[in-house]
Amino acid sequence: MLGQRPFKDADEVFAAADRIWQELGPEDWHEAFQAHPRIGQRTTDNVAAQEQAGAASAPAGVLVALADANRAYEARFGHIYIVCATGKSADEMLALCRARLANDPDTELSVAAEEQRKITRLRLEKLLEKA
Repeated sequence: MLGQRPFKDADEVFAAADRIWQELGPEDWHEAFQAHPRIGQRTTDNVAAQEQAGAASAPAGVLVALADANRAYEARFGHIYIVCATGKSADEMLALCRARLANDPDTELSVAAEEQRKITRLRLEKLLEKA
């Protein structure tokens, strides 16, 4: 994206981000996934902590179930569970994880990549608000 600057407006930034993300492949997506903490896991990453705020106040039982679901997801798909967590409760994130465990690996990779795209969009929006 840096090589495509300057951008006329926020819409151009978002369009470029979406286009570039769609041009990437599974190896690139997996690299992006590795930059995230697990859903429900305590983190020192303030951005991720804010995005996962719905898990911060969850009861211990829900956090244990979320950790179990994370492990099952990683064992099945070979990468961490990626979900655009902003605005979602721990219960919602847990239900989504459990439902996505039924996906075949190719479908799930596409779903996870789309969730990462949503996360990137939200982060770009926050960055542009500060500018």
